[in-house]
Amino acid sequence: MKRIYFNCLGINNSAGMNVDQVFRNIFIEAKSNPQPLQLISERTVQIQKVSADLPEMPENFQEFDSRNNRLLLQAVEQIRKQIDYFLAKYGHDRIGIVLGTSTSGIEESEKYFKQELELRKPQDFSYYKQEISNAGDFLAAYLNIQGPKYVVSTACTSSAKALIEAKRLIQADLCDAVIVGGVDSLCSLTLNGFDSLDSNASQMTNPFSKNRSGINIGEGAAIFVLSSEVAEVEFLGYGESSDAYHVSSPDPAGIGAEMALRAAIANAQVSSQDIGYINLHGTGTVKNDEMESLVTGKIFGDQVPVSSTKPFIGHTLGAAGAQEAALCFMTLSKFNTDRRLPIHLWDQEKDPSISPLWFARKQDRLEKNVCMSNSFAFGGNNASLIMRGIDR
Repeated sequence: MKRIYFNCLGINNSAGMNVDQVFRNIFIEAKSNPQPLQLISERTVQIQKVSADLPEMPENFQEFDSRNNRLLLQAVEQIRKQIDYFLAKYGHDRIGIVLGTSTSGIEESEKYFKQELELRKPQDFSYYKQEISNAGDFLAAYLNIQGPKYVVSTACTSSAKALIEAKRLIQADLCDAVIVGGVDSLCSLTLNGFDSLDSNASQMTNPFSKNRSGINIGEGAAIFVLSSEVAEVEFLGYGESSDAYHVSSPDPAGIGAEMALRAAIANAQVSSQDIGYINLHGTGTVKNDEMESLVTGKIFGDQVPVSSTKPFIGHTLGAAGAQEAALCFMTLSKFNTDRRLPIHLWDQEKDPSISPLWFARKQDRLEKNVCMSNSFAFGGNNASLIMRGIDR
């Protein structure tokens, strides 16, 4: 079986517009900058928005112009040299694309309907921009990729599952390399939808605290190239499962989540004692944090440093799996010379209903060279990824 590696990373989110900025703001300065937004309900919630300017869509790709694809374009251009290297080495028909998203170009639809209601109907609108496949179609056209191409949309596990799919494509010899990751952009539909579930937090999200009150929705893109070419970080294994318990609430016993974690450990051929850091799904909602702490405590106890990184970047929905895998990638990368961990940013007010966990502090360091990243989506859709740093 081919061993698969993360060869490069392009990333943007509310913490920064490249690897260096994101690493500095999360791993070193531990900076969070949520922004207030008033919703239809007139409630003010906190979001994590990319505030930097995004690149203009090239003139001959206007049919793909959306905030979602501009976030994607900005991340891809960071690793364009590496992508061109793989295209030249393997050919355009041996490179695949697998992306995860949930919003696609819905923001553009919202702008269209607003303008239509105000009798200023734009002439260039196309519903195609909001189709889930649009991001993959754009990237294939932009890079002239001729290999397998598709987009996964399974809510908050979308891009975690995209990474799993990419690994499978290479191991099945359908591709020699895959451009893979996730992208999601803020839109009113999602923000107000979560508000109707009373899931948005009016303050910075506070995962696993007794005062937790919900999520901060974020946006961003994280794009890797995966291949069998040896690199600093290896994609060791994965696990998947489905609760089929409830459309928006996890099984409180965490049966499906536990199955995914144990499947990942088995697939990676490691033990729970080999894991050096766990990136938790950690949404800051009552139900997720109770379930996740129960399962994590059952498998790992309080012997592994863990954190939710959503206070830094928000819950990026379909991009969350790739965003948080990217933070594990940074944790394991050689440029992280101090072996820093993403800390768990919260008010430190413990909830007695939460299983005791080792929440990573600023002074904690990576002691074992394997990281796990977990994602749990609406509908009970679960995914777990395991990565290992090479020659650390």
